[in-house]
Amino acid sequence: MIRFIKIIPLFLLVFFPITAVYGEENIDWLSCVNEAKKSHPDLVSASEKIKQAKASKEITRSAFLPLLGFDASEVTTKNASFGASGSSVELVSTGSNRKTTYQYEGTAQQLLFDSFRTAYDLSSNERAVIAQKYNYDVTSSNVRLRLRTAYVQLLAAQEYLKIVREIEARRKTTSELVRLRYEGGREHKGSLMTSESNVAQAVYEVAQATRNIYLYQRQLTKELGRSKFVPMNVSGELDVKEADRSLPDFEIIAETNPFLRQLIAQKEAAKFSLKSAYSQLFPTVYANASVGNTGTRWFPDKNEYSIGTSVTMPLFDGSKYAGIDRAKGVLGQAAADEKSGKDGVIYTLANMWSKLQDAIDNVAVQKKSLDAAHERARIASAEYSIGLLSYDNWIIIEDNFVSAKKSYINARLGALAAEANWVQAKGGTLDYDRK
Repeated sequence: MIRFIKIIPLFLLVFFPITAVYGEENIDWLSCVNEAKKSHPDLVSASEKIKQAKASKEITRSAFLPLLGFDASEVTTKNASFGASGSSVELVSTGSNRKTTYQYEGTAQQLLFDSFRTAYDLSSNERAVIAQKYNYDVTSSNVRLRLRTAYVQLLAAQEYLKIVREIEARRKTTSELVRLRYEGGREHKGSLMTSESNVAQAVYEVAQATRNIYLYQRQLTKELGRSKFVPMNVSGELDVKEADRSLPDFEIIAETNPFLRQLIAQKEAAKFSLKSAYSQLFPTVYANASVGNTGTRWFPDKNEYSIGTSVTMPLFDGSKYAGIDRAKGVLGQAAADEKSGKDGVIYTLANMWSKLQDAIDNVAVQKKSLDAAHERARIASAEYSIGLLSYDNWIIIEDNFVSAKKSYINARLGALAAEANWVQAKGGTLDYDRK
């Protein structure tokens, strides 16, 4: 059994490269933030949506500019004569009556008044651009949460690997002590087999922790927006930075949340879209002008021009009334989404803050439990070595100590995860850590 246990670490070194554990690159949190801000595909997509919204606004603005055009044509006409022969009719073309006319014309049209429809559309587009900018912040906040989660999981996995290796070494020392007592006739075989089983469990946990590090390296690579995987180590402490534990005003915090601000901008855009829909029921006035030449020669020498205004007044168009009803529905939906979003943001803030406080308190509790378990294990080891404590009692204390070490690091990881969720609930973006 002992030989098999000693072979496992060698197997891991051969089939699982040491660089996958320790990494080839050292990276800290701010470096991760800067890289993700430049490379993450979700942020690139959000940036492109802003560009699209800005382009839509410029398309709408172009209605205020004059529309210029130029036409050139060459038209050839021929006279034809009809002749009858018996029951048939023949079409006879006479080439001498062919006539060619040349013409070119420049046109201009300028919107004078459209019942403020274009102005309303432009205002709606401006709010849509604002909404997409807040959408970028929402995306950045979500990316930060995933990036921070991947980062702290890898950081905790590195620390956890150290702990399980310490546990492995402690289990091996314990097993050797039990073997010596067994060979001396002072311990039974069941105790020896239990200690060897504990060593096997410890070796397995080291292998599992090694694989988890590789997995979290992959996860962090994804959230950094990298296309190529490189094993890495992350640096930092498993400690929460949130120092202020007083109850915050969640309503005030919610007002600055980018998700809620996005919903407000969408509602404002819907208001202007409704006004634009109503304006389609009123007249539109254009100024029109044209100038050109026509004649039978190229270049034609007969000048022609025109200037005037045109008014379009819709009398009845069912689609316009349907468009108004649709715009009302969009506005009603946007208003409801805003209210629901605000209520949801406030509840999420309260929930995440409460979980963060619980997690911070749990770290303190687990630290005290670890200190107590460590002291009990130290005393129990000394008592067992001189025969004052049975193996059954000793191994219970040892197991409690091992469990306390794992619980403490899990509590610290949980606190960092709760902190990341609290920052995301507040709307913290990738710029949050650079303030």
